[in-house]
Amino acid sequence: MRIFTVGHSTHPIEHFLGLLGEHQIVLVADVRSFPSSRKWPQFNQPELSQSLLRVGIQYQWLKRLGGRRHSRREDSPHAAWTHPAFRSYADYTESADFSAGLDELTAAGRTARAAYMCSEGLWWRCHRRIISDYLVLRGWQVNHIMPDGKLRQHEMTPFARVADGQIVYDGVSG
Repeated sequence: MRIFTVGHSTHPIEHFLGLLGEHQIVLVADVRSFPSSRKWPQFNQPELSQSLLRVGIQYQWLKRLGGRRHSRREDSPHAAWTHPAFRSYADYTESADFSAGLDELTAAGRTARAAYMCSEGLWWRCHRRIISDYLVLRGWQVNHIMPDGKLRQHEMTPFARVADGQIVYDGVSG
C-alpha cells in the first residue's frame, strides 16, 4: 500500500494543485488541527476544498491527526525529540484518538490515491514525520511530495524503535 504526504507551504494554489496532479492524487486528507491560514487564505478549508473539487480531488479533514498537541507529561518516553512540539505529538500517538485517526487515514488510502497534507513544506519539520513513521510500521510505503515535485520515500526516524507495537523515540537501539 502506498500513500503520499504534501505540505502546502507558501505555494500559489495553482502550483499546489499541480503537485497533486503530477502524482495523480485524488484525495487530500488534511491533518492540520486548524484547517486555516491567515497568511495563505487559499489554504483555508472552504477555499481549499473548493479548489480541490474543481480539479476532481476529494477533501477530507482528519482532525484526530492534527498537530499542535500539548503534553504535560514529565515522564515522556520520547526524550530523543528535543523540540517540545514533536515530543508532545509523540506522546499523543499513544492515545486512542491518534489510533482512530490513523485508521481513518489508512481507510482513505486504501480506497483512493491519497496524500495527507499539513502546512509545512518540509516533512521532517512537521508532525507528518511521526504519522509517516506509524504508517511505515503498519506496512505502508510513504512518499513525501517535495516542494519541487520530486518524491522522497520515508524511512523510520533514526532514533525511533518499536516496543509492543508502539514507536518510542528514545534513541535506544531496539
